[in-house]
Amino acid sequence: MFAPRRRRVVLVLPLLLCVLLAGCGARPAGTAERDIRRAVADWSRVPPERLAGIPLEGWSYEVTSVRPDGARAFVGAELRYRLAGYDTAPGGSARRLELVREATGDGGGGEQWRVTADRPAPGALPQLWDQGPVTEVRGTHSLVLGGEGAPDLAAIAAEADRAVPAASAAWPRPWAGRLVVLVPGSLDRMAELLGRPADAYRGLGAVTTGHVGAGPAPADRVVVNPEGWAQLGEEGRRVVLTHEVTHVATRAATTATTPLWLSEGFADWAAYRGTPTTPKQGAPALARAVRRGEVPAALPDTEAFAFGGDPDALARAYEGSWLACRLIAEKWGEAALVDLYERAGRESLPTALQETLGVDRAGLTSAWREALRSELR
Repeated sequence: MFAPRRRRVVLVLPLLLCVLLAGCGARPAGTAERDIRRAVADWSRVPPERLAGIPLEGWSYEVTSVRPDGARAFVGAELRYRLAGYDTAPGGSARRLELVREATGDGGGGEQWRVTADRPAPGALPQLWDQGPVTEVRGTHSLVLGGEGAPDLAAIAAEADRAVPAASAAWPRPWAGRLVVLVPGSLDRMAELLGRPADAYRGLGAVTTGHVGAGPAPADRVVVNPEGWAQLGEEGRRVVLTHEVTHVATRAATTATTPLWLSEGFADWAAYRGTPTTPKQGAPALARAVRRGEVPAALPDTEAFAFGGDPDALARAYEGSWLACRLIAEKWGEAALVDLYERAGRESLPTALQETLGVDRAGLTSAWREALRSELR
């Protein structure tokens, strides 16, 4: 009768021993995840050294996934930060962090997790500092951040400071009156930041990215193409940057209903406003077409602004849009043009045209085509 009891004791003791040994060995999965999250939180308290001097605030990582793998771990996170004085809301960036578990080095036999890599998550766009060291130059109305190999940042900041008042004069509506300019070191680096092929931006001086419509959002970023910028003269740089700054100024009034001919034409109108540039000087591609008898039948549609196609056709779309806004400002007044822009972002274009200019689209198109014939021949 006692033998079975002895066998039970023999079986239970190894089981208890295994449990005790397990408790003294690897930590439970939940504890490991807490330690990993704590290591990421510690990491997020100090921005990268390469960003020293840049006015960052609210720098934090919101962990979205944790995958321990032995002495390594992989973390998905959403980086949040603001540029103080420029961003009205935090910007976001999906990140992938890698960590390793290592001895604490204090002789106590403890271990800790340490972040060893922080890069864009698969499919996410990189930040400028992912491409290397970042240099900062501040203007009166601008913050210019340059990547390794970027052109003269001080000259770009000075140009931005001239562009902001010009945009404000054309758009007499409240806006921040300041902007952030990113200057990567090459065209390829620019394409990486924007997530499109380099050919999409070849020949362009700059582009603007940002949130369309009203509401809290990070400040727009004007991204300079260093190769295209180098090919521009002083006047060309002024026009390009004023055009992009005007997009920043009008962003809250721009929505998906705003026609591209109006948003792009208004930006060019603001850039040429107050200059002696004539229609023939500012619209050479369209002038050549008009002299051939090829007067466009309609205002440019959305497809006309697609990059990667015929560059001459793209130039005609921009030039025609500028001359449409120029016509509105001269025939109906600058205030009417601004009012049209605002209304076109919240109403249908036919309604906006009727309420501001008292014409329909056909009437505007007819007046525009007549102006092209008289000014570009």
